[in-house]
Amino acid sequence: MLRSFIICMLTASMASAQTEITWKTLGDVKFTDKYSEEVEAYYYYPHFGPTVKDLDGQEVYIKGYMLPINPKENIYILSKYPYASCFFCGNGGPESIVELKLRPDHPKFRMDQIVTIKGRLKLNRDDIYQCNYILEDATVY
Repeated sequence: MLRSFIICMLTASMASAQTEITWKTLGDVKFTDKYSEEVEAYYYYPHFGPTVKDLDGQEVYIKGYMLPINPKENIYILSKYPYASCFFCGNGGPESIVELKLRPDHPKFRMDQIVTIKGRLKLNRDDIYQCNYILEDATVY
């Protein structure tokens, strides 16, 4: 009986475990230029490496700088760099930001607030209107 309880507890804790990832982990991607007929422009098309592919759909957490792009529309980005140095301002590549799909009950955030966020990692190859990395069902860790 005690043995069954211990096995059950270990299984439950493993099922709810999250994996810590770093910006180096997200750097396991290469980009090629691809033309989009829809927007009549080239964009960076990602070719995810094996480390990142293995994390697709997994619960992960990562620390970075919060960029509240449009809080009224619930548009938030987690960045490797602060706003003045982020991907949008010319530093870093698309692998240095993660789009956040935050739960509705999330706290308010300040620009460049350092936070750790957890969520389910989604790799995005084809939707040019979203980031390559997305954390779904995201919360403060």
